Amino acid sequence: MKEKQRPLSPFMIGPYYKPQLTSLMSISHRASGVFLSVVGGPLLLWWLVALGSGPEAYDSMLACLDGWIGKLTLVACVFALSFHLLNGIRHLVWDTGRALDIKTAYTAGWLVLIGTVILSAILLGVLL
Repeated sequence: MKEKQRPLSPFMIGPYYKPQLTSLMSISHRASGVFLSVVGGPLLLWWLVALGSGPEAYDSMLACLDGWIGKLTLVACVFALSFHLLNGIRHLVWDTGRALDIKTAYTAGWLVLIGTVILSAILLGVLL
């Protein structure tokens, strides 16, 4: 008896499945949310506690963030927040049943990426 040829699962990356912009954006949205929860949230909490604890604590926090690791962390948090915000808006539009065709989905995806760079640059210009 001859075995039937069955289609492969779409999650198989490599020679079987080419990642698409929409799937990469979905994965990146989740990753940016996790990053903001693990790094951005505690950083915001540290800032608020330092702000409420007086000038010495606030200056100490600023001194820690003044090094290259602190600045890199701030840049990563701003970039992740910008991407997560704009991609979340795109998902909210999708939830209304709009912009679901391939061409519009890809256009919106590219607009999110371009908007992320622009919004991050504006925010970093204010912060740094």
